[in-house]
Amino acid sequence: MSVSTNKSNKLSDSATGNYTSYVVGFALSLIITLIAYVIIVNKYFASTNQAILIIATLAIVQLFVQLIFFLHLGRESKPRWNAMALIFAGIVVLVVVFGSLWIMNNLDYNMKHTDQEIIKDELNHQ
Repeated sequence: MSVSTNKSNKLSDSATGNYTSYVVGFALSLIITLIAYVIIVNKYFASTNQAILIIATLAIVQLFVQLIFFLHLGRESKPRWNAMALIFAGIVVLVVVFGSLWIMNNLDYNMKHTDQEIIKDELNHQ
């Protein structure tokens, strides 16, 4: 009886993580955040584009640290469902972000131009 209980505890520990896993994930997240903070505050890159590229790279690394150490992606018995949920969430985020940018661009255009300019511009595109 105790052997089967021991096996189930090991399975649950490997699927959900343990204290060490959370500490390592927290430490990595903290280090990545501090690196990004120091890069921006001390202006290590002369070009804004370089800084944005480095920060975006650190954000992607941070995403994978979160997925592996806190959400335990890849440690469960059926990773396919978690991957599907992650893909769906990514699609929703993309729709929201690009939809918001599209709406803001349209509002910006309509607020800066008069009705006559908009009609003239639309007639030129036909």
